[in-house]
Amino acid sequence: MTSFHPSTEELMAALPHVLAAPSDAAEVLQLCFRPGFNQRSFPDMLQLTRASGVPGERFTTAPWLKLPDGSGDPRIQVSILPKRVMDLVWRDRTGTPHPGDTIIADLDTSEANLPAGSLLSVGSAVLRVSDVFNDGCVKWKARYGRDAKDWITAPGHPTLRLRGILCAVEQDGVIRRGDLIRKRP
Repeated sequence: MTSFHPSTEELMAALPHVLAAPSDAAEVLQLCFRPGFNQRSFPDMLQLTRASGVPGERFTTAPWLKLPDGSGDPRIQVSILPKRVMDLVWRDRTGTPHPGDTIIADLDTSEANLPAGSLLSVGSAVLRVSDVFNDGCVKWKARYGRDAKDWITAPGHPTLRLRGILCAVEQDGVIRRGDLIRKRP
């Protein structure tokens, strides 16, 4: 019987599958809008702006990473979570909240594929991959288990960015479910 949370053994066994995700032209499979803590909706489209990230999201009022003036650090405006990781850890889809990442896509988010500073076109928006490491917060551990949290930061794993990537909005635009995430030269 499968336990509620994935074990270290299950996570490690799935690693080759996770790492085999496409490196480019990944479809946006789901969008998530978070107006407040533990609030989520799943629209078909989102507006992105350099000034606000996703206008109306809690980033503008309660960011977890702030600049010295108290405003949200733009490097965390948008998050992209690999679908293969989400499917691996999010087992109880009725009793456990969605991870809350802005974009879910079947994408290789490793440093080797998307180094910090890389530009990504999504719809009419452009994102810049952040240098801020998404190490999985306390909520990730509570929702998906200690092993899922430790897997992200295990030796050799930080460069794999298993928890996905954080991005700044480089160019305002609209993104839609079904758009492709493309690396820009």
